[in-house]
Amino acid sequence: MVTYMVMTKTTIYLDPEVALALRRLAEAQGRPQAELVREALERYASEAQPPRPKGIGRYQSGRSDVSSHARELLRAAAKDRRWP
Repeated sequence: MVTYMVMTKTTIYLDPEVALALRRLAEAQGRPQAELVREALERYASEAQPPRPKGIGRYQSGRSDVSSHARELLRAAAKDRRWP
């Protein structure tokens, strides 16, 4: 049985110094440049934090019980017109 890998072609622009470093690294390792780029991007994506919704973790309330009282805090904020 033959397994085919599906890839999406993309184009990236590199600074000349980075392109040279990639070319030299690929030659030294005997691997294609594309393989090195894929490997680096896979590693980066697996370690990167997923984007958070705007405002999450941005403000300090000084309270440690916010999650357990979220509904009543939001209700109070709406009542005081501090929430849209």
